[in-house]
Amino acid sequence: MNHAIARRKRELETYSAPPTIDPAELDAYWHAALKAFADKPPEVRRERAESPFQGVTVDRLTYTGFDDTPIHGWFMVPDTRRNADGARADAGRYPCVVTFPGYTDDRGYPERYASWLLLGYAVLAVDVRGQGGETGNAMALRSGAVKGWVSGNVLEPMDSYYHAITMDAVRAVEAAAAQPETDPSRLATVGASQGGGLALIAAALCPKVTAVVADIPNLCHMDFGVLHSSSSLTELAQYAKRYPDRLEAVLHAIAHYDLLNLAPRIAVPVLLSVGWKDPVCMPETIYAVYNRIAADKTIVDYPFGGHEVSEAQHRERILFLCARFR
Repeated sequence: MNHAIARRKRELETYSAPPTIDPAELDAYWHAALKAFADKPPEVRRERAESPFQGVTVDRLTYTGFDDTPIHGWFMVPDTRRNADGARADAGRYPCVVTFPGYTDDRGYPERYASWLLLGYAVLAVDVRGQGGETGNAMALRSGAVKGWVSGNVLEPMDSYYHAITMDAVRAVEAAAAQPETDPSRLATVGASQGGGLALIAAALCPKVTAVVADIPNLCHMDFGVLHSSSSLTELAQYAKRYPDRLEAVLHAIAHYDLLNLAPRIAVPVLLSVGWKDPVCMPETIYAVYNRIAADKTIVDYPFGGHEVSEAQHRERILFLCARFR
């Protein structure tokens, strides 16, 4: 390995950052937050949609997220088991992939998930509230926010936008696990950027997740990101610029969602990717989290990669889940 690349690799492998919230406070917070939803089923509704693929069923799936906002998604199942006459046989249960989009994006069209379907996996692809998809946002703003979404109610952790999308992600996993086609012993969360952060945080908070693929994830080492990133965290930087007296309160609030603090709660196999030239989800932020995960973990470095998921990394995703779902 080139000396400069090897040196940078060593720097990242030894990069560490201290927790930004007391672990006891964090545990108490999430115990209360998750307990509040323990007896509230996600109230899943499914409606058949047109499928672009022969042999794949596509349903519009809706479930109730945080604050009862309806969260919309696709639930797609490969009909791989058929009788000799072509009729569908006993479907059995399939490994399931729950996917989350990047910031401002949406779940897109079913074609986006062809590789997972070809592998014989069911897929639940969901929107993130208020962003680019069909899903709205019922959360009321009780104070001013800067352009974007993430500063919404930021000083009220239990009622903030970050709290809402986190609980929406947890309930997406619960909705997927509840479907009769899903094998609950093989359920992975997958995403890139914002989606990668949500994939990780869902695994940290929901024991139904059995594997994670998080490419160039957000929600990592967020205080560092507020200072340096060109991502959605710039919205919090703008908020702190407007209200400098609120900076410490903002940093304390977002610490509840920072994977730097939640990483020790992840207990399932994890695949991460990182682009060393990424100005959005910088390598320091991702390695800070990776180095605190105690579970089986793999990270794939792209020294010349930016904020992107390369074709090579798509292959790594496939191989990782094939091994976990075998």
